[in-house]
Amino acid sequence: MDRQNSRQALRRPLYTPEQRRRRDSTRWTLVQGVLAPLQFAVFLISLWLVVSYLVTGDGYGLATASVIVKTAVLYTIMITGSVWEKVVFGKWLFVPAFFWEDVFSMLVLALHTAYLLAVFAGWGTGAEQMAIALAAYAAYVVNAGQFLLKLRAARLDEAAKYRNAPANGEEAAGLQRIRVAL
Repeated sequence: MDRQNSRQALRRPLYTPEQRRRRDSTRWTLVQGVLAPLQFAVFLISLWLVVSYLVTGDGYGLATASVIVKTAVLYTIMITGSVWEKVVFGKWLFVPAFFWEDVFSMLVLALHTAYLLAVFAGWGTGAEQMAIALAAYAAYVVNAGQFLLKLRAARLDEAAKYRNAPANGEEAAGLQRIRVAL
């Protein structure tokens, strides 16, 4: 058994068969699948605008608007994501399969919210506000990486399931006879 397969065997699958069925049948999976790349695109545009403002001193309004849009998309994906967790796992947040991703998501939300508070309350200079946005964006990148690793784990689980499954009906019947005999 190679190293990756041995790690795979030691790790509990991300989804039970019933959770996988619910995941595959709910519209919220598609919603997350659309919102995640949308959020990443908004992030890239906003990051460029924020850095451009910090480098040139021009474009504060556009950079601010972009961070507000990014934050709105973040709130949307967090709300729909918690609905997805409720449908798939029966709990709104902090399910074991996504516990640390949800914990880090709270930090991401807190930093984005701190940015909004700074902007709307007029706290700090534009550069200081953008520093909060950059901290929020750094946390978002880590959190997005966490979710990408979970997506990869789910795909590896699925591949392992098919790799370990009998190739055809005759083979399955043969394995069933062996199990009964034992």
